[in-house]
Amino acid sequence: MSDIGSTSLGRPTLYALILVGLYLTYLVLSPFLAALTWAVTFAILFHGMQAALARRIGPSGAAAVTTLFVALAIVAPVVLLVSALAREAPQITDYLRQSSHDVPRQIQRIWDAVRARNPLPMPEDPTELMTNGARRALAFVAPHAGALVVDSLAALGTLVAMLFALFFMLRDGDAMSLGLRDRLPFSEHENERLMSETRDLVTASVGASAIVAAAQGTVGGVAFWLLGMGTPVFWGVVIAFCSLLPVGASIVWIPAGIGLLLSGEITRGVLMLLVGAFGISMIDNVLRPLLLSGKTSVSGLVVFFGLLGGAAAFGLIGLVIGPIILVMTSRILDNLRRPDLRDRSVVPADRAISSGAA
Repeated sequence: MSDIGSTSLGRPTLYALILVGLYLTYLVLSPFLAALTWAVTFAILFHGMQAALARRIGPSGAAAVTTLFVALAIVAPVVLLVSALAREAPQITDYLRQSSHDVPRQIQRIWDAVRARNPLPMPEDPTELMTNGARRALAFVAPHAGALVVDSLAALGTLVAMLFALFFMLRDGDAMSLGLRDRLPFSEHENERLMSETRDLVTASVGASAIVAAAQGTVGGVAFWLLGMGTPVFWGVVIAFCSLLPVGASIVWIPAGIGLLLSGEITRGVLMLLVGAFGISMIDNVLRPLLLSGKTSVSGLVVFFGLLGGAAAFGLIGLVIGPIILVMTSRILDNLRRPDLRDRSVVPADRAISSGAA
């Protein structure tokens, strides 16, 4: 009886220690949450490659080879894109130089039209306003230049931490998965179901991102070709690559549309901006929820807000974990509502008596 009383009295203390431990663990790992999340994502995606290599060269060697492959898969496209931009830079410069002759005249014409319809006084020379705007822009950008360098170094550090964690998750992934499955507070079947759905959603999320990027790049390349822009295939690839980054594809089609407007190509510029806004950008909001909604019984509306909310809360990785959080939370709540699972959490009376007697 005294043992039972001491156990019941010690349980709140145990729960308090667990909460404190979880909070301290969060403080320690919070700087690396993005890196760890990406490491888990890549570990799930490349588990098959790791298992196939492990049968030949062992778990450690397979983890090293797979990690190196992931690093090359991340770094190589960036290097190729930068080199391609360097090769295309002379053509872009020539295009801008040719267009720059008509830009001042177009700006002055647009400025005169705006002044004629605006009841407020405006300067006759638009360069005065542009000069003030450039001065204010420089005043805003100058203090943030150092932050850009810091962010670049932080991204490099996140990549290194992700690859370091990925090696161990690949090498010890089976043991980690088994340990997590054993610690989930449900039946063995439900635990396996939760783990399986998580793996499926991670794979589907990454696959959906690749499909969306390819679709946006295709639409952008076709738009550049129809509008007579130079090297449409190259710019389609750039749009597809940028769609995988936090900046998005708009960093390509917005300057292209503005450049056409300033060069006097009003119709082409407006068409470029319309295609970018209602074609390229809308693909992400329409196609991605459709691709993910078929991977789970949760409605497409939940998946849609999981994507938007996840991206707003966690950045690029939120596109992967946002829907997973909502879907897995829904699954856990459904499991907790089931009476058979609640009954399993209660220790049977005969086992309690036998343990007390022991």
